[in-house]
Amino acid sequence: MKHVGNCFCGAVTVEVTGAPEAMGYCHCRSCRSWSGGPVNAFSLWKPEAVRITEGDQNVETFAKTPLSQRKYCKKCGGHLMTNHPPLGLVDVFTATIPTLAFTPGVHVNYAETVLPMRDGLPKLKDFPAEFGGSGEMMQE
Repeated sequence: MKHVGNCFCGAVTVEVTGAPEAMGYCHCRSCRSWSGGPVNAFSLWKPEAVRITEGDQNVETFAKTPLSQRKYCKKCGGHLMTNHPPLGLVDVFTATIPTLAFTPGVHVNYAETVLPMRDGLPKLKDFPAEFGGSGEMMQE
């Protein structure tokens, strides 16, 4: 399965193949600030499943911390993806790949939420233990 998406102006084309490793919502302050919304919908992919097929020259990277390399279009500022080197995964914004059927499975960094969501999904205080977090669950 392949999904194709673009930045806001269409100068950059992103392609993802296969299935994401995980999908969910991040409530951390950094993701909220970067996305401009109260929560960020993520889809995590192995790096080899993500490819810029057009407009690579228009891609810029901003790394606030070593944990995240946020990629965006330098023409329109449209967000594309965030590389997470310590996790070995790439978060492609679900809005960037509109044909992906978004089926969230978890909330991460829920301790920082500003938008409580009562959807029955697991709510993790921070990150799963396998990603260096506490793995601690929170009440809905």
